[in-house]
Amino acid sequence: MDVHLIGGGWDDSLAPTLYGEFVEAAARCAGTAPRILLVVMGTDAESLEYHERYVHTLGLVGGHELVVERVPEGSPFDEAALDGVDGLFVGGGPTPQYHASLAGAYARIRSLVGGGMPYAGFSAGAAIAGSHAVIGGWRIDGVPVCPEDSNEDLDAVAVVEGIGLVTGAVDVHAAQWGNVSRAVAVVAARLAPNAVAVDEGTRLGPAGRVAGTGRVWHVTPDTSSASGVLVRAQAAGQ
Repeated sequence: MDVHLIGGGWDDSLAPTLYGEFVEAAARCAGTAPRILLVVMGTDAESLEYHERYVHTLGLVGGHELVVERVPEGSPFDEAALDGVDGLFVGGGPTPQYHASLAGAYARIRSLVGGGMPYAGFSAGAAIAGSHAVIGGWRIDGVPVCPEDSNEDLDAVAVVEGIGLVTGAVDVHAAQWGNVSRAVAVVAARLAPNAVAVDEGTRLGPAGRVAGTGRVWHVTPDTSSASGVLVRAQAAGQ
């Protein structure tokens, strides 16, 4: 599957690095200038202003038609928006709301991506892409595992069924928000079979390739210990 997981962060100079390969994949899928669907959450004035960051950043790459689907929080995503698109980009914001709105379309998204349509997830869009989606929370069994600011208005770490485009869990804003430790804790508690935590300004792309200025932190179980884990950091070019 052609999946691009972006850990968040805003830097215009990184637009070609973080989004260019996704747009190129959509163009190959289309055979011409691709039609890319951007799914973002919220319809209030603050949300609309935030959405323009994606429009601007993707516009720096160019070579595509961008269709924006703004989903009111608490409303289900309309699967009909996926008709006739060559690439799907799911933005960031409130991860529990993205999951709640898009969950009904997970099977359709999985089918389209399995058929060759590229998927890009930014922050929340990356977090829901895994088979196990970490949608928020900062404690496991009452013990803090990451900064409270990462909680998404949840206390206990919540791991739910994700889209299933990659195996395991995906966490984001890894180094910047201290979320590497949550990915470690999720695997240590065996809430997911493995996890990746992606730094801001960084993309984990097809075939495990890393691009950008940060790292991807790979967390796997240590089979010699009931709750042990192994952590490997991967930078661009590694």
